[in-house]
Amino acid sequence: MLNAHSPIEQYLIDTVKTKRIEKGYSQKELAYMLDVSVGFIGNVENPNYRAKYNLNHINELAKIFQCSPREFLPDNPF
Repeated sequence: MLNAHSPIEQYLIDTVKTKRIEKGYSQKELAYMLDVSVGFIGNVENPNYRAKYNLNHINELAKIFQCSPREFLPDNPF
């Protein structure tokens, strides 16, 4: 199956996953902090599912990881 995410969505997903792993958070822990269902993070990180982060998630992720929301976006468009 083809990746259900566009290149910019995949960039965001990969960035969040990298930060999650660097902090030692499990998918379940991040889901709890983000106030989403336990399976949501796994579905987002799986390229076969269409689940994705929205702008509100990006804002909350920036709070969780104590960074700018800009860190989740590439410097240049795809």
